[in-house]
Amino acid sequence: MIKGLAITPPILGRISIGKIVEKNGKRVPEKDDQFTITSQIQSKEGWVNHPIDETLRAKAGNNKLRSIPVRMIFNDPELNLRAEYTLFDRQTGRPVCIGNGETCQRSGKKGIEQHSCPSPSLCPLAQGGLCKPYGRLYVNLDDADEFGTFIFRTTGFNSIRTLAARLAYYHAASGKRLSCLPLQLTLRGKSTTQSYRTPIYYVDLTLRDGTSLQDAITIAKEIDEQSKQLGFYQEALDQVARQGYANAKFEVEDEEGMDMVDEFYVNGTKPEQHQQTYVLNHVQNIQKGLQQSVQALN
Repeated sequence: MIKGLAITPPILGRISIGKIVEKNGKRVPEKDDQFTITSQIQSKEGWVNHPIDETLRAKAGNNKLRSIPVRMIFNDPELNLRAEYTLFDRQTGRPVCIGNGETCQRSGKKGIEQHSCPSPSLCPLAQGGLCKPYGRLYVNLDDADEFGTFIFRTTGFNSIRTLAARLAYYHAASGKRLSCLPLQLTLRGKSTTQSYRTPIYYVDLTLRDGTSLQDAITIAKEIDEQSKQLGFYQEALDQVARQGYANAKFEVEDEEGMDMVDEFYVNGTKPEQHQQTYVLNHVQNIQKGLQQSVQALN
C-alpha cells in the first residue's frame, strides 16, 4: 500500500450543527440549534442534504433534528473518535503541526519533524489562536453499508471531551462491545461566562431513547454472539483500522483541512469568537448608552 496515505473509514456524508452562508459576498459559518446531515456534494447554496436527513427529520416531533440514531464501527473508542491539537495553513488547508499535548509532528524543511507539544496555550507557534483541538467522530447511519460512515467534525472542547468520555464509559460498561450498542447523537445546549450567557451547542453520545443501560448491554451481548457465530471478527477489523490510521504521519489531508478551515474559521477567527465579539460590542453599546443617559440627567 502507498505509504504516507492515511486509510480512514469511508465517508458517505457529514453531520454538522451549522452551515456556510453567504453574507456581503463572503462565505461565513453560521451556527444552528439542530443537526444537519449532508452528502459530500456541494451546490452554489452549500452542501446538499443527504436523503437520511429528510427521513430522520420527518420522524422528529417539531421537524428539528436534535438526535440521530448511530452505531459505532469499531469497539476501540479511539478508532471512532480522532482528536488532536492541529495547526492548519489557512490558505492551503495543509496541516502544519499535529500534537497530543505531549509530542507533535511538524512539517519542516527536511520533512516531518518530531517536537514536544506543550499544548496551544504554551506553544510559541500556536500563539494567537492558530492551533485548535480538531475532532472527527465516525458513525454508521445506514445498515445497508456496514462500513460506510458519516463524519462529525468539531473544534469544540465540549463536544470532544463529552464524546471521548461517553465512548470510554460505554466501552467499559459493555465489556468492550461498543460497536454493538444502540446509541444516538444528542444535541445539548448550555450557557457559559465566555459565551456571555448566550447558548452554545455541543454533541453528546447517549443510549437511544427508551433504552436502559441494562437493556443496551443485553442487546450488545446478543449481537456480539450472533456476529461471532456468523464468522465476523471485530478484533481483526479494529486492528486493520488501527494500521490504516498509522499509514501516514498526518492523518488529515489538505482537502479535509480546507473544509475544516472553511467551516470553522472566518478570516482566521473561530465563529464562536465572532459571536463573543458581537455580544461584547452589544453590551458595551448598552453600557455607553446608560452612561450618556446618566450624564444627561446630571
